[in-house]
Amino acid sequence: MNKKEIINHLERIAVYMEIKGENTFKISAYRKAAQALENDERSINDIEDVAKLSGIGKGTAGLINEVKEHGDSELLQTLKKEIPEGLLPLLRLPGLGGKKIGKLYQELGITNAADLKKACEENQIRELAGFAAKSEEKIMKALEEMGSRPERLPIPLMLKMADSFEEKLAAVEGMHRYARAGSLRRLEETVKDMDYIISTDNPARVKEQIKAFSGISSVIADGDTKLSLELEGEEYPVQVDVRMIEDEAFATTLHHFTGSKDHNVKMRQLAKSNGERISEYGIENVESGDVQTFTDEAAFFGYYGMQYIPPEARAGKDELDVYSNPREDLTLPLIRGDMHMHTTWSDGAQSVEEMAEEARKRGYEWIAITDHSKFLRVAHGLDEDRILRQIEEIKTVNEKYTDLQIFAGIEMDIRPDGILDIEDTVLEQLDIVIASIHSSFSQERSVIMERFESALTSPHVDLIAHPTGRLIGRRPGYDADLPKLIKRAAETGTALELNANPNRLDLSAEWLKKAAEAGVALAVNTDAHNPEMMDDMEIGTGIARKAMLRPGQVLNTLTAAELTDYLREKKEKRRLQ
Repeated sequence: MNKKEIINHLERIAVYMEIKGENTFKISAYRKAAQALENDERSINDIEDVAKLSGIGKGTAGLINEVKEHGDSELLQTLKKEIPEGLLPLLRLPGLGGKKIGKLYQELGITNAADLKKACEENQIRELAGFAAKSEEKIMKALEEMGSRPERLPIPLMLKMADSFEEKLAAVEGMHRYARAGSLRRLEETVKDMDYIISTDNPARVKEQIKAFSGISSVIADGDTKLSLELEGEEYPVQVDVRMIEDEAFATTLHHFTGSKDHNVKMRQLAKSNGERISEYGIENVESGDVQTFTDEAAFFGYYGMQYIPPEARAGKDELDVYSNPREDLTLPLIRGDMHMHTTWSDGAQSVEEMAEEARKRGYEWIAITDHSKFLRVAHGLDEDRILRQIEEIKTVNEKYTDLQIFAGIEMDIRPDGILDIEDTVLEQLDIVIASIHSSFSQERSVIMERFESALTSPHVDLIAHPTGRLIGRRPGYDADLPKLIKRAAETGTALELNANPNRLDLSAEWLKKAAEAGVALAVNTDAHNPEMMDDMEIGTGIARKAMLRPGQVLNTLTAAELTDYLREKKEKRRLQ
């Protein structure tokens, strides 16, 4: 387990102890141990003896070693058994932490959401110390929202569900091939349900295996070639529609059910002008009735003189014209590096060297280490002295490699007053400087744009990260004037980021396309805080295809030498302005 996972384990123990009503000093010991690990700049593998860290006693050190070795602890498993299961989902309600849930449990006997709703209706919550009538109203509202499933769910939740479903689907016998379809395949930001196309000669056999999957709450429809299921989800149930067809129709069926609706309309209009009809079964010649099928979607689009149109780009806008001409799309093999990554120096889970090793496994030529700056205290951000020490560590690690270059960087906060978080004398010594907004989201648009302006006009800032601050399905972000931001980024030569974290996807495809058209340099970054998050680059390249970006518009396709030259020339140009 990495350090961040162990920290989360300790914090969960503290929360569960609060719910149970344990001694406050006992609870504090686990929180102090978590903080001690957070404050240490080393990864868990580099800390030889955790008991030597200030704030970690013999007991908590033993538990940390147990979690490190086994991935779990007997204590947490015991606490889970001792706490009513229905209380744990209440931790997701805004404003309800372990301490308050513990009070509800211990004083009112509340053990689940139904109990809590009843207590709100009877005005019992407002009578408890630490609560009030307003607290009760907020809890009631949150309970109502928790109980109702939105029509469409955020893509990060659906991607997780899809990965889990596909692990089981891959083991099904009797299939030729299968693929995602629908809005999930197009990487839409919200998704109603999951769609799959399966080619098989024995749909009955395939169906029976799928219906035996664990985690299925109900079978909604069970036809000869179609199966609709409801899957249990962490937050909401999710419907899965599976269509089974003969392999010769796989390509056209996949195209048909991938959509979008507007894209399919344009394709049908194109076919009609040729005296043909497109359906899920193939392309039919209206006069003769002959049906043409294809081995894959590339052959299907090639039939009409087009390159393969990536599913993400099938929006029913100008993609048919764009892909009627030779072009290259951004794909994962073209990515040479990641410009936005975190380590144990701030709130990451691995050391500089461990993140470098993960990058080498992915065949990267370069990475930039960009830990948080000091303003973001919750992330253990770096002050000027720590930045200088980290630069030295990066130099040391760099000496170990001939196949990877590590750029020293920072993700620097743009403070609420517009002041940049790090002194110029230190910024000058960094290879890459990212500027971000992490605070005061409720400021007026004019103030937000003044904050951006201070970064855009800085001679040191190379990139604006996650420019809207949104979290899909959770918060809209701050009120940024994106047309103005794009215009000023083009004028100042500042790059803008597509943050590939599926919770962010910021900038969105719509604004990425506009930024590219304005001549703004773009970067696709994972903002990785652990090695697993580096896998989000695949999602990022998908969103780049959605925006129909070309590789030359994306900084991540540059070699290490080309990126070095780009950054040097950009800084020199800024100094002369």
